[in-house]
Amino acid sequence: MQSALNLNGVTITGTGFYVPTSLLTNLELAASLDTSDEWISQRTGIRQRYIAEASTDTSDLAVVAATQALSRAQLSPEDVDLIVVATSTPDYAFPSTAMLVKQKLGSRAPAFDLSAACSGFVYALSVSSDMMKSGAYHNVLVIGADKFSKIIDWQDRNTAVLFGDGAGAVVLQSRPGAFPCFSLLGSEEGGVEALTSPVTGPITMQGREVFKFGVRIVESMLTKALETLKLSIDDIALIIPHQANIRIIESAAGKMNIPLDKFFVNIENYGNTSAASIPIALAEAMEQQRVHAGDIVMLVGFGAGLAWGVQVIQIA
Repeated sequence: MQSALNLNGVTITGTGFYVPTSLLTNLELAASLDTSDEWISQRTGIRQRYIAEASTDTSDLAVVAATQALSRAQLSPEDVDLIVVATSTPDYAFPSTAMLVKQKLGSRAPAFDLSAACSGFVYALSVSSDMMKSGAYHNVLVIGADKFSKIIDWQDRNTAVLFGDGAGAVVLQSRPGAFPCFSLLGSEEGGVEALTSPVTGPITMQGREVFKFGVRIVESMLTKALETLKLSIDDIALIIPHQANIRIIESAAGKMNIPLDKFFVNIENYGNTSAASIPIALAEAMEQQRVHAGDIVMLVGFGAGLAWGVQVIQIA
């Protein structure tokens, strides 16, 4: 387990997200799978997800989200010092998806990918904020983007009902006096086989094991982060967890006696978008004014590996 309490203030100054236009509902899935809208929604909280066209790449999704985030931060691509893309579904083995995003944006920043599946965005934030501590980077674009539709077995009810495509992005900037960005990362001793996929798919998942891991680790992460920072839950404006299963979120809220509305939940509309899940939720929370300037948010990721991470950061 690794923890790092960054001394220099790092804040989120812009957010953005994008999902494809093609909507796939539970009712449509039920037409080809042995399932129903009721079965899916009761067990997962998902009612629909968005699926990218075959001609749309992960980098295409990422560029739209990144453009929004830069606009809201009032920065141009030329202002960006570094680009980090968290993804498990890169366009190519190489060049990195981040390099493709850099080129499409018209930036000259160094860029690289990070692979940590559904925890990827939190890992990318942790790496990026630590790199900013040196003073070498001041404006960093962090993106979570995945196109899981290209690695799903659409005849496998256990996985086909869960995932969607999308991208979310944030701009990180150094701000003297801002809340010291906090990261806590870790992984289970075993569990690598619980959720896997070859490069070209398909995804295979031991659903029960992954669910139990999620229920256990969300509560543990929240408790550990609050204790380390000596904060109470009242100091946190909003908890934004990975959108894997509504029952995992409800369980964590119940065990910690935290009102469910302290958690931002949008899994009903997008399904599990993997590395894009948290930044999409954060961008929506900003749009809905659930988060305001000066607020401290807690971002909680967990997934394949079995890896987990929590980030506590301030909104500018």
